[in-house]
Formats: sequence, C-alpha cells, structure tokens
Amino acid sequence: MSIKVEGVTKVYGSQKALDNVSFEVKRGEVVGFLGPNGAGKSTMMKIISCFIPPTLGKVTVGGFDIIEDSMKVRKMVGYLPESNPLYYDMYVKEYLDFVCGLYGINDNRKARIDEMILTTGLGREQHKQIGQLSKGYKQRVGIAQALIHDPEILILDEPTSGLDPNQLVDIRELIRTLGKDKTVMFSSHIMQEVEAVCDRVIIIDKGKLVKDGLVKGDKTDALVQSVLVEFDSKVSSDELTNITEISRVELVSENLYRVIGNSDKDLRKTVSEWAREKGCLVLTLKVENQNLEEVFRKHTT
Repeated sequence: MSIKVEGVTKVYGSQKALDNVSFEVKRGEVVGFLGPNGAGKSTMMKIISCFIPPTLGKVTVGGFDIIEDSMKVRKMVGYLPESNPLYYDMYVKEYLDFVCGLYGINDNRKARIDEMILTTGLGREQHKQIGQLSKGYKQRVGIAQALIHDPEILILDEPTSGLDPNQLVDIRELIRTLGKDKTVMFSSHIMQEVEAVCDRVIIIDKGKLVKDGLVKGDKTDALVQSVLVEFDSKVSSDELTNITEISRVELVSENLYRVIGNSDKDLRKTVSEWAREKGCLVLTLKVENQNLEEVFRKHTT
C-alpha cells in the first residue's frame, strides 16, 4: 500500500502550516519524515491519518482518497500521534481490549492482545494501570494500539520519545521488521535513529518540502555525497574546496581526503576530472555513508 500526497496545503487562519507539498511513499519503504519544530510534520501526519483535512491538494492511501473514502483509509492506517493520548485509569490489557472493540476485532481478540504485548515488550507491565507506567512504557502502549488491527500502513509521530537506550534498540528493530511488508512513515529528531532504520528521508521546513532522497549508499540520488579520495601526492585542500560541487574537504591522513558535496552531482566524476586537469593520479575513490545531520542542517537553517 502506498501513500501519495499531491500539492497539499494546510492553512490555519493566517498561518500556512503546509505549502504545496507533494511526495509518494511506496509499500515496503521505511521513510523518515524530518523537519525542525513547527515545520509541519505532525500536520501532514494528521492529514494522512484522516484526523484533519487539507485546505488544498489531494492525498490517497492505498488508492483511496482520505476525504471520499476516509473509513477505508482509517482501517489501513495505524497512527501514533506525538501526544500519545491514553486513558491513564485503564489497565494495559483493558485499554488494548477497548481499542480492539473500536476496530471491530472480535475473533481471537485475546490472542491479538497477547501478541501485541509480546511484540512491544509490555510483558512485565501488562497488569498495571497506564497511569502507573514510565514514559517509555506508555509509548509502548501507544505503539501497541497503532499495531493491534494489523494495519498495512504505519504513521508514527516520534515513536521513540522517552525510551531508554535499550528500549530504543528494541523499537528500532521492530520498525525495521514491520517495514519488510508494511509502509512505514515516522518522524524523529534523532538523526542516528533515522540513519539506522530508514531507507529514505523526506525533509520539510516552514511547511515546504526541501529534500527527498536516500539515506545511504553510493547512488547519485542520495542526499549528499561524502567521498574518500587518495591521491599519489599531496594536493591543495583549498583548491578542492573551491570546486563548485564541494562544500568541505577534510585531511584524513597523508594524501587521503574526505570530500563532502553540496549537490546531488556524483562527486567521483567531479574529483576525477579535477585530478586529471591537475595531473594527479587518484589511487582510491570511495563513497561513504551519507551524513544525514549535515543534510538536515543545510536544508533547514
């Protein structure tokens, strides 16, 4: 199931929260949805999940329009909002049973609840009231309710907020596993987390889409290129930095440089052409994993 966003604008009074945003998320993709506070991330996730309508534009989920076929869309989507609203006076199992009722899950309801408790690591806390849980375990309850009806699409707004390092590893692995046969879109301010889990990121700033690309790999459509290049002799870092497509040059060791790009152009070709003009011999030319934090800062500041 895919998510298709076409020219979406959302206006609150005089404030434009989203401004003509378009993108597509395909089945099996785990996509990080990034942006500074107030960029419009939560607004977009609420629109996709049928909580609020767009002012302009069109959104389809699994081929169904979120306005005309909202009930069909809701059945396909599991949504964890940033605020994670829970009934604190309910017990964990009681709450999940309540959510099953909302989704009309009657057959094997107990087995489904037990499966979600196991999946999200709520085992030792399952007999407690939600209000007695730590923030991390409350977050797990929110993830469990988003998964309980086995949705084809997951929209997770800050799903790892409040989790300790051990819990983070568990939830990251869960998201990776779910991404094998579901469409997953989640937001986070932790760049390392996004790099560890996502194949692709979408970055918005001030309501506009500013970057959409792959997180890692040596493909030329990746977010930014970081290349290790070794020459047969010492070269001028300043001359390399003056190349239009290069933003920074770091000396790693003797004659070995890390060259960081500022565009989508393949740096290997750029560096090779420069070396040929200078009469230098390139001994090593290797694309490194992308630096997502640098890309984020570049496009949102």
